[in-house]
Amino acid sequence: MGERAEIFLSTFNRIEKELKRQLGNPANMGFSEAVRRLSKRHDNLIGDSENDLLQLAQLRNAIVHDQVADDFVIAEPNEWAVTRIKQIEENLLRPEKVLPRFEKNVTGFERNLPLIEIMKIITEKRFSQFPLYDKGEFMGLITLRTIGFYFAQASLNGSLTLEGRVAEDLLLGNGKRSNFKFVSGDTKVSEVEKMFHTEGLLEAILITKNGNSDGNLLGIIRPRDIYIQEGEQ
Repeated sequence: MGERAEIFLSTFNRIEKELKRQLGNPANMGFSEAVRRLSKRHDNLIGDSENDLLQLAQLRNAIVHDQVADDFVIAEPNEWAVTRIKQIEENLLRPEKVLPRFEKNVTGFERNLPLIEIMKIITEKRFSQFPLYDKGEFMGLITLRTIGFYFAQASLNGSLTLEGRVAEDLLLGNGKRSNFKFVSGDTKVSEVEKMFHTEGLLEAILITKNGNSDGNLLGIIRPRDIYIQEGEQ
């Protein structure tokens, strides 16, 4: 058996052991069934690896069951298969957390901030998210989409002016739609990915130490940040 096959099988066996441990070590459950069950749990440990794991299981069966001799197997894993299974093991046994990957300084804004000041901040600092507070109590998240919706509504009632309008008006005019979630710093990145995939209205995930909405903001995640990290808020 070649070196790649040995690495592949040992890694596969560790993954299989962990999957079954997560399910309480059920008797007579095959690898593929364990993958399918875990992929349906709310804390999906498999992430986007379900299909790859099922295909890698077929390769594993070919190596183990179709082996002609101790030093010869019909199916030898290629470099992609070895790299991919090692990556899955890393994500499964040592999953990446949202901190420190998405840690950043996030500015909070008071509810009575004049709307014209928000426009200036967008223009000058390129901010696109505005966590809104009332003396330390979180009220909601203003985004460019929130602002656009507000202006669209207001324009139907005649001429639109920014004079006398404040940040809180954006939330009231938008029906306080929940476009955000809070998570703790030890939340897995895979869990955040699933949130964005399953909740179409979600625009940002805010990070605090314990996931408390009134805690200090330690970071913010937008859908695009999962793939590309940028410096702007």
